[in-house]
Amino acid sequence: MDINKVTYRYSEWVVRHRVAIVVLTLLAVACFAAGGRNLSFVNDSRIFFSKENPQLKALDALENTYSREDNVFFALAPNGGNVFTPEVLAAVAELTEACWQMPHSSRVDSLTNFQHTRAEGDDLIVEDLVGDPSTLSPEDLQRIRRIAVSEPMLVDRLISPDGRVTGINVDIVKSGKGNEIPEIMAFTRKLAREFRQKHPDIAVYITGGVPFDNAFAEAAVKDLQTLVPIMFAVLLVIMVLALKSIYGTLSTFLVIAFSMITGIGAAGWLGLSMNPVSANAPTIILTLAVADSIHLLSTMFHQMREGRSRHAAVVESLRINMQPVFLTSLTTAVGFLTMNFSDVPPFRDLGNIVAIGVTAAWVYSVLFLPAFMAMLPVRVRATAEGGQYRNCDRLANFVICRRRGLFRGMLAAVILLSLGTLRIQLNDNFIEYFDHRYEIRRDTDFIQKNLTGLDIIEYSLDSGESGGINAPRFLHTVDAFAQWYRKQPHVVHVSTMTDVFKRLNKSMHGDDPAFYRIPEKRDLAAQYLLLYEMSLPFGLDLNNQINVQKSSLRFTVYLVDVTARDLRETDARARAWLEANAPPQMYTYGTGLSIMFAHISQRNIHSMLGASFGALVIISAILIIALKSFKLGVISLIPNLAPAAMAFGLWGFTMRQVGLAISVMAALTLGIVVDDTVHFMSKYLLARREHRMAPAEAVRYAFNTVGAAIAISTATLVAGFLVLAFSGFKTNANMGLMTAITIVLALVLDFFFLPVLLMKAENKSDEITDDQTATACLAVSADGGRGDR
Repeated sequence: MDINKVTYRYSEWVVRHRVAIVVLTLLAVACFAAGGRNLSFVNDSRIFFSKENPQLKALDALENTYSREDNVFFALAPNGGNVFTPEVLAAVAELTEACWQMPHSSRVDSLTNFQHTRAEGDDLIVEDLVGDPSTLSPEDLQRIRRIAVSEPMLVDRLISPDGRVTGINVDIVKSGKGNEIPEIMAFTRKLAREFRQKHPDIAVYITGGVPFDNAFAEAAVKDLQTLVPIMFAVLLVIMVLALKSIYGTLSTFLVIAFSMITGIGAAGWLGLSMNPVSANAPTIILTLAVADSIHLLSTMFHQMREGRSRHAAVVESLRINMQPVFLTSLTTAVGFLTMNFSDVPPFRDLGNIVAIGVTAAWVYSVLFLPAFMAMLPVRVRATAEGGQYRNCDRLANFVICRRRGLFRGMLAAVILLSLGTLRIQLNDNFIEYFDHRYEIRRDTDFIQKNLTGLDIIEYSLDSGESGGINAPRFLHTVDAFAQWYRKQPHVVHVSTMTDVFKRLNKSMHGDDPAFYRIPEKRDLAAQYLLLYEMSLPFGLDLNNQINVQKSSLRFTVYLVDVTARDLRETDARARAWLEANAPPQMYTYGTGLSIMFAHISQRNIHSMLGASFGALVIISAILIIALKSFKLGVISLIPNLAPAAMAFGLWGFTMRQVGLAISVMAALTLGIVVDDTVHFMSKYLLARREHRMAPAEAVRYAFNTVGAAIAISTATLVAGFLVLAFSGFKTNANMGLMTAITIVLALVLDFFFLPVLLMKAENKSDEITDDQTATACLAVSADGGRGDR
């Protein structure tokens, strides 16, 4: 079967049925658009973890043992710099009481309602640390301050050591139904707003699991509202400047809009949800959808300048570009579909939505675009032909004549930049996912600097027997673990029941500081704990710290200013300590959202290595079959693989740390960077096989026929991904910046390395024999010194 004949017949069919095709396209887009009504935004940080994720399973096990708790955390900083005044303590008590009314709240802990214990004779008194603030004398305030800043359960958690900042923690128990987070955040913000109005001299800062979850959804919506319109504007400017045709710009604009609507609408019909990562899909689809249209329209206008009619030019453009456009769309879709191997579900959603959008862009480009252009009264001035390819011809002369120097220089550049990958560290910081334009980031930074850490490692420490938490030996081991942890870098607070046992022992011995230690007998510890539990008010029980069988304790560590690497190393040291100093049943892994995010980039990059290799094999096979040459197929892989290695190396030399976003970059860009190579190779082979040109002249032909289109499509891709780099969500920003860098490097290799490789592979003598080319090289030598002959 002759592909050219089939393509030619298809092209004529499109032109002949152009009106019907345009109408059917509009109906199809309308059907897809209806799916957008089914889209919803997921505002849960756990969406980044698959059900198979071991750290998520560990967290689920811990929360099933105790309770699943999200939280809202208020930090209050009085302008006077002193929490321990009647006015400030009254405000703290007021906000504490109001927080009990927060939707889905299960517990509120603050300085004022902290359950302090003291002895009166043989009785244990458990009461709020702060009674009625209006009745407090200076001596009472000094006593409260002394207790608060020396109490391990409070200091660096709910009160700063210097007494300048205090906190209120609200535990939230979500049912998982409905829009609970927006409801909670609306109440929280209203509460904070009213508090600020009533107490303007007290600054309020808000952070916690629920605000962070809410920030994920807000980041997604904000990017959609700002980046997509900016991208539309950027694309419009590029298309106007590049195509210099109102009709060409209009048709391309429609293709990219239809592609975006199809991708997003299909996501709605498939039941996919939007999140901060998949919210990038519209911008990426807009960016990728331009390339096919640019190549088709460039060839069409070129054919019209050569004297063909509008319809004949459309037919010839489809015939020439059908195969490369199909190949570029296929390889791009394959690259994004490999993101299904990611350990992070949002990246899977992104890959699937973009793959659908890219496929739709191909369909619209080879169906709607030519049909629509055949209907429009397009005119092309022949006078534009004279200077159309002058710059491309000069570039071709430069590459042909200096091919030996370029080969050595580009090879050296690839190797040197790739060496930077050796400096890369798998590291990340969950809190820094949001930049400072987000209130959650600014408030969190203040709280970490002035009060407590927000990164958490949690353990469930098992005694091995029912009621075993009262055993002195077990409690001593837990306490020793706490003391060890408090000496570790970045640790600001350790929450453990052993501090309660020690405080109870002290209280039951007349508040003698010498008895601030673990009770010596098991039955005594059990009696203390029972008495304490019976004295606690409703809502402040110990169910979130002790399991039902009283066989294990929840152990929580708060850290500040840590990276993912710090968290992994800290947990590894803790496990080593447990293995060396604790009985076997106490050995466990740390868990919590911070630990989960600390491992996710490492897990994801390992899973994506296999996916990238699979994509490489598939794309390699596609290129070898399409190019009908094993040798040229292998050569084409070099400028496709090298850009990712060079980009990683450049990142390693500059940024060094690779996080969650960068872990999918190789698979994401592999399908994209193939596009320029395919278009250049297709025009090169057209010159070699149909026009019987020598390798050097075939390179010149490729530059002149597709060089401008490649430059335009690359500029479009770079602009699109650089728009993502302005996202306030770090995952999106880094992914956009890294992809843009990779695409720029790919263009450099496609223009200065691929042609050299082709000439080197297909011209064994490596001599320039064509008179026109030799003359051009002499001109290059005269302009810039001796040519590389």
